[in-house]
Amino acid sequence: MVFVRTTPPRRVDVTAVFPELAPLARAAIRLHPRAGSPSVWESSVGGPLLLPAEEPRPHCESSHPGSGVCQSPAEVRLKRRVRARLRRDMWCPYDHEPHAKPSTALFWRSAEEVGDVLAVPPEPYEADWEGYVPEPCLLAPEQITEYPNGLDLGAEVRQLLGDWSRRQAAEVGVDSSYADYPQEFYDSELADAPGWKVGGWPPWGRADPYRRFCAVCDAQMVPLLTIASFEWDGGTRGWAPYEDQAAAFAAGQVAGQNPAQPTAVEVGSTDNLQLYVCPASPEHPHTGLIQ
Repeated sequence: MVFVRTTPPRRVDVTAVFPELAPLARAAIRLHPRAGSPSVWESSVGGPLLLPAEEPRPHCESSHPGSGVCQSPAEVRLKRRVRARLRRDMWCPYDHEPHAKPSTALFWRSAEEVGDVLAVPPEPYEADWEGYVPEPCLLAPEQITEYPNGLDLGAEVRQLLGDWSRRQAAEVGVDSSYADYPQEFYDSELADAPGWKVGGWPPWGRADPYRRFCAVCDAQMVPLLTIASFEWDGGTRGWAPYEDQAAAFAAGQVAGQNPAQPTAVEVGSTDNLQLYVCPASPEHPHTGLIQ
């Protein structure tokens, strides 16, 4: 069954108010993962991988001392089901150095080249952190246009973002309650979309922008995939798709059934794991950054 998710238009036409940002527009694909039962032939988060049966299965070769509370993915999902009743790139579900983040692997291939696939792809033996065990989710890709987070802009342009009179002159009809927080309004409502996405602009906020450079050719790397802890939060609910707004704006949520966290993935302290690739060659190693 095909399902869709539709991002509402932004409350302000960014380029009408800030024409200086027009050259910085980037295409992004919001993945909109939602709970489902994906097959190997469907794009997914937490579903079976489309890999050739004869190919060695991706596995982590690092040692994992663990925290003493490791559980199998099946145990983690069972606990989630119990809590609910009471109330794929590939990654290794352990933190790895440097920067204490999951270890990731990328595969570039056409689905037509895969051939025979393994009927029951194996899962990790155990996980050190429940938030690293994704629930199976189908994807509803949607292309949108994004603009850079204010931290990615120069001081002169950031100063323009704070000029509320520009919005008034453009007659965009934005609630004046945001007048004291113009840059916060831009970052949360107009710039980069929250949630799982391909491409687009990085979701800075925990720290200032941190440029990544290719270890092989020294080219500045570009965002490939954002693995998000949440699809939206209290400050970004304006990005909630039309189809999810009833749940997004509900007064209360049932514990363990947060509609903004369908994957159940939680990176760091409810952060994002961003994967970057070299624009010169997909063969060059990728890198990751928790932000």
